[in-house]
Amino acid sequence: MTDVALTVGASPKPKLDHPVAPTTAILFVSILIAGIIYAGLNIYLEVRDAGVITESWLPFIRLGIALLIALGFEFVNGFHDTANAVATVIYTHALAPNVAVLWSGLWSFIGVMVSSGAVAFVILSLLPVELILQVGSHAGFAMVFALLFAAFIWNLGTWLAWPSGFLFAYLDRLHCRRRHRKRLDAGPRRHRGRRLESGCQFGYALLLSPIIGFICAALLLLTLKYLVRKPSLYQEPKGATPPPLWIRAILVLTCTGVSFAHGSNDGQKGMGLIMLILIGCVPTAYALNRAMPDSRVEQFHVLGAAAQTALQKLAPGVPPADTRATVTTYIRIKQLQPDTIPAVAELVGKIDAQVNEYGTLRKIPTAAVYNVRNDMYLVSEAIRVMFKTGVPSLDQATKESLTAYKGELDDATKYIPLWVKVSVAIARAWHDDRLEAYRGHGR
Repeated sequence: MTDVALTVGASPKPKLDHPVAPTTAILFVSILIAGIIYAGLNIYLEVRDAGVITESWLPFIRLGIALLIALGFEFVNGFHDTANAVATVIYTHALAPNVAVLWSGLWSFIGVMVSSGAVAFVILSLLPVELILQVGSHAGFAMVFALLFAAFIWNLGTWLAWPSGFLFAYLDRLHCRRRHRKRLDAGPRRHRGRRLESGCQFGYALLLSPIIGFICAALLLLTLKYLVRKPSLYQEPKGATPPPLWIRAILVLTCTGVSFAHGSNDGQKGMGLIMLILIGCVPTAYALNRAMPDSRVEQFHVLGAAAQTALQKLAPGVPPADTRATVTTYIRIKQLQPDTIPAVAELVGKIDAQVNEYGTLRKIPTAAVYNVRNDMYLVSEAIRVMFKTGVPSLDQATKESLTAYKGELDDATKYIPLWVKVSVAIARAWHDDRLEAYRGHGR
């Protein structure tokens, strides 16, 4: 009798072994195929319009393989996010498993589509600047494929329940200790301590965030128990009965918000990887934003001249012979040298001269596209580092001038085509509801 009573009162798990309906399977496959065709057609048209001429299909083969891996990474990443978003609504029977997964996928799709793409390029800025500048080289391709395979394997492993936060924090700590043992004799002691502190903060954040989240959740639960004194709300669900309407609405709202946030933030990781792939494989078509209107060239010239004048007043001096190397070193070590700002000012002048010469980004010759893009990237990153680390005597007027010019540079180099967003959104949003329901119900 006891067993029967327990069985009747327990919360039934969702039916996970049902076969996929033919209509659902056809719709699922059709959407994926349509996404692939849409992406391929846009790549073809953009490469054709850019006038890319090549005698080898190798770059396009590498491009296709890399894009499939990147979209596979987003597909697996969607398993994580959907399961996290639907866990509570499935367990409490606020939504049926298939409805919950479809609802979560829809809002993840919307989140990707409305995202700005800023997070994508912030993530890319964490990579070594030398490899970003040489992404089309053999070392650059090795980096891209290493990133793709590592991200895919890590995502798949953590979906299978690796303790990602604590494990990564432990690996990060080992890396920090090994790295700084090698640099023990490099530079003044204060710089060694600063590098150690900045290099390991990410590991500390991963280690502490689950603990902080657990404490905050416990405090929230205790607060609700004190304010809303209804014991049935804090017990496991009985049978398949959904919670009261107001609780159900809150659960669905949080599921919606989490799905939207996952799409608008995590989806940008895939966008950044795809843009890195495109710039490396077909730089003529994707290194610069060819969709920028010609009318902005005059504005670009005015802001560039103002930025160059401000930098020259900030640190007058003769620029070094190799301005790119000087600025690259500054971005890497984040330590201002006497010739750093003159080097940045010199690069600003070179960019302005090249853009004015051709009148539009679309008319920059194929041979010059990559160099112009790298110069723009270096100046933008140098300004970012200057703002982050602080530069003596950097007044408000100079900051405003550099900020406006950096915005123009970012519009020219840090952009996300619509088809990239659509491809990532489709890869993230469409999954088998049984997988998410299985994880969402707690196995």
